[in-house]
Amino acid sequence: MLESPDPVARGAAGRAHARAVDRDRRYRYIAEIMATTIETLPILIVPSPILKARARPVAADDMDRVRDLLPRMYATMYRAPGIGLAAPQVGVGLRFTIVDLMADGRAAPMTLINPEVTARSEELATREEGCLSLPGQYADVTRPARVSVRYTDAEGARHQIEADGLLAACLQHEIDHLDGVLFIDHLSALKRNMILRRLAKEQRQKRTEAM
Repeated sequence: MLESPDPVARGAAGRAHARAVDRDRRYRYIAEIMATTIETLPILIVPSPILKARARPVAADDMDRVRDLLPRMYATMYRAPGIGLAAPQVGVGLRFTIVDLMADGRAAPMTLINPEVTARSEELATREEGCLSLPGQYADVTRPARVSVRYTDAEGARHQIEADGLLAACLQHEIDHLDGVLFIDHLSALKRNMILRRLAKEQRQKRTEAM
């Protein structure tokens, strides 16, 4: 996900988020050094087919591969810069994603393996979203204002968090990626097609300038 990182909502959701982050401290060092010391991965751009495919669950046999990819994924996200990056965006069809809102300018990396939204509020919230796979494109997206998410971290520990505000939007955005859904899929056909045409034009211009 690509968006101006607002402060994370306080209260119970903020405390749950902080606890989850503490359990994932293996990757805390990434914010300070990863963007300059670790090789990044290419981010796939729409209309790459893998972005529309449903990722398969991460199995025990996949964990070594996931752990090997995580440092490069964090480096890629931070350097972009973004606040979330799902495995399909770097060409990996597995159900895991990373998130770091960088609230108050502090690193708070979260690794979510096989994440699942277990509850959604009836209340809705609208905020502007962007995506690293649709560079330079933004639109207002309406989603549930609060969600509960269950996931496993990189150490194999299971977590359940309650999220609202920016964190709720980011988690839903990234989990959508694992289902082959882009933020533009929540828009009207007219708005979606306008964004896709604009992106295609900008990508053509970029290729021309690079020649």
